[in-house]
Amino acid sequence: MTSKHPTQESSWKIPKLSEGQLEPLFRRLNLANTRRIYQELADRAEKEQWSYRDFLAVLLAEEVAHRKQTRLQRFTRKAHFPFLKTIDEFDFSLQKTLRQSLLGSYLGPDFVTEGRSLILYGKEGRGKTHLAVALGYRAIQNGFETLCASAAELIENLSNASARGQLQDALLTYTHPHVLLIDEIGYLSYGLDAANVLFHVVNQRHLKKRPMIFTTNKPLSEWGKVLHDEDLAGAILDRVLERGRFIQLDGPSGRTRHLNLEEVWPSTTERARISGICVPEFPEPTRLRLRKLSTVKKHCRTGSPTSRKISVRHFSSSSMRAIRSRRSLPNWGKLLAMRETTITVAWKSCGSRFLLANCRAKKQYDTRL
Repeated sequence: MTSKHPTQESSWKIPKLSEGQLEPLFRRLNLANTRRIYQELADRAEKEQWSYRDFLAVLLAEEVAHRKQTRLQRFTRKAHFPFLKTIDEFDFSLQKTLRQSLLGSYLGPDFVTEGRSLILYGKEGRGKTHLAVALGYRAIQNGFETLCASAAELIENLSNASARGQLQDALLTYTHPHVLLIDEIGYLSYGLDAANVLFHVVNQRHLKKRPMIFTTNKPLSEWGKVLHDEDLAGAILDRVLERGRFIQLDGPSGRTRHLNLEEVWPSTTERARISGICVPEFPEPTRLRLRKLSTVKKHCRTGSPTSRKISVRHFSSSSMRAIRSRRSLPNWGKLLAMRETTITVAWKSCGSRFLLANCRAKKQYDTRL
């Protein structure tokens, strides 16, 4: 006697649920988007005679796409970007050496999984923050969490937390995200413990192989002065660049590119001619300079055997040439050429000749009035 085992298909029972009874089931499974669109898709499936498999595939694909978009928006808000830019918006044509192909390894998920870091260096307006935000946003698109903070904000928050004895708790804010952007290193001045608190962040992220992106307008050799500690600055750079790269951004400023300032800011002489005022070849001497010069001449023409020290640091070389060219005081160019020194003018009874001794250079000059 054989017993009949009911098949799995026959054991299924199709529940008769109304539309109102489906709502709690969608909520329990956190299918918010499915709850909103399922009725519309069901009507379309009946009209176009979809198979059950096709209807289920479309329903799941819509749910996955909605969740991805929601996560992207949520991670973007949490990143605290100063603005939102993409890599496609960056104008590589302004850069002399940088090309998008050089950043290929930073646009994929390997950038995060392999813990690569990056230092973007350049003058103001070269697009350092734009490029850093674009790479951080691409990491979010690849499914990773990103945080952006200015160097001044990070250092101040950690310094205050350290003073309260809560440094370890505050470090979690900067060590937890997959990618950390530290913007504008060197733009502002920091406290004396800047290198100390920044080292904690860099060291912990380095041990966890979590990437960091830095933007700076200071060369690496000046980070020690910026952070007030040469040794810790070297240790920070050593950890960042072990699995990272240093990229310099050049070219014109993106903010003032439309003004063509590189063309309108020539040398000093040309700059004055733009306003219609020509720069004189030799500036006119001031009364102070003429008065000092007259004093020197007076004491050298008197036959007194006394010597006198006179400071000539206020006489510029251009005014010396101007005075000599005006023939107001002939043959005094040699004397005034010794500016920024203190000379001794001594009269000797040798006719119309006198001796000038340079006290600092220890040289003697012989001239004739």
